[in-house]
Amino acid sequence: MLSAEDYDAALAERYGWINRALPAGPLGDFVRSLAHRIAKFPAAGQAAVKDRVNAVTLAPVDDFRRDSDLFGDGVRRPEAQSQIQAAFKRGFQIRDAEKDLAKMLGELGDHQSAELRQHHREHR
Repeated sequence: MLSAEDYDAALAERYGWINRALPAGPLGDFVRSLAHRIAKFPAAGQAAVKDRVNAVTLAPVDDFRRDSDLFGDGVRRPEAQSQIQAAFKRGFQIRDAEKDLAKMLGELGDHQSAELRQHHREHR
């Protein structure tokens, strides 16, 4: 998460984050076939599997609240606000910037480091 990189399906598959990556062409047929196969299972079995998957993979509601609070606290900090404003000045709100978030964050970090070095030189 801290890398701010986007990962394509092939890399996500290689990392084991997904079990397969399909090209766009056959994707519709695959999903349709999978949905029809799942629909043939008894509803009680589907509900039991869904319940167990959620129990194993979803964090408790209190964890989501804690994460939300941590994010809110962090984003209100002056250094975060400064970086957010700098990002908006560089076009953060447009699609192309969002698609290359890692590059923008790197540039902001480089700019911020340069400003800190300048500040230290001026106050020696």
